[in-house]
Amino acid sequence: MIVSASRRTDIPAFYSAWFMNRIRDGFCLVPNPFNPKQVSRISLAPDDVDCIVFWTRDPRPLLPHLAALDAGGYRYYFLFTLLSNPRAIDPSSPSVNTSIDTFRRLSDRIGHRRVVWRYDPILLSTVTDVPFHKQSFSFIAENLRGSTVRCIISLATLYRKLRRRLTCLEENGIRVREPEDQEMAELMLYLAAAAKENGMEILSCAQERSLDAYGILPGKCVDDALIREVFGIEVSHRKDPSQRKPCGCVESRDIGAYDTCVFGCVYCYATSDFNKARANHRAHDPEGASLLRMSNIQCRMSK
Repeated sequence: MIVSASRRTDIPAFYSAWFMNRIRDGFCLVPNPFNPKQVSRISLAPDDVDCIVFWTRDPRPLLPHLAALDAGGYRYYFLFTLLSNPRAIDPSSPSVNTSIDTFRRLSDRIGHRRVVWRYDPILLSTVTDVPFHKQSFSFIAENLRGSTVRCIISLATLYRKLRRRLTCLEENGIRVREPEDQEMAELMLYLAAAAKENGMEILSCAQERSLDAYGILPGKCVDDALIREVFGIEVSHRKDPSQRKPCGCVESRDIGAYDTCVFGCVYCYATSDFNKARANHRAHDPEGASLLRMSNIQCRMSK
């Protein structure tokens, strides 16, 4: 079993203590996000976990615990989101220089194949246009040279539930838009060349629109081939049926919860309400079996 930690929130940044308590106890409880009364008990025992995939913008709180994970025999790698958007778009993420330093330290600690750079999602706006992304990507890529061999990109999906946030941006003079074909070609060709120049393969994440023509092939964030290459084990090759059709990830069990990340990124699909996320974060119990409190819920357990 592959454990995803997590598409739904940033466990390393905000819930590392909880995660390590769950590792100690050997399991966690995860309510179904669409039916909270249905709760899964997921084993975190070393013999049951093939690999842990960490998704994060800031792994620093988890770094002191890596030795314990290693001693426990856990295999893991990181998907590290590193952008340099203005604060109006990414209000609480670490600064780009802080993130680059953290990325390098993590890579030095666990190896450059186990830290994947996500320049994701790419949001085009009046303050993050094509020249902005070309300059931003180049700066980060140059500073991560030798610290990773893979970059994953995607274009922001402007879901309907993001409209209120995007409207607020427009009221502050920032207009978000879809890229035009010429812009798409210019930017993608540039990113592909910059990645290659800095010793990285570049792949796309769950893109409806093919980027093959620009030298950017579809990738997998939860990647059976990467796990085989790095750890020498075979895991399920079955596509994760719970993910969107363009997503290439293999199946995993996600142990996170929606509406619990407090970075406040305007394009975040995993947080529907920032106030709710802050309230959930305040109510979080690091000693609890579930990331979210489950009091007063009659639970039907499933495996």
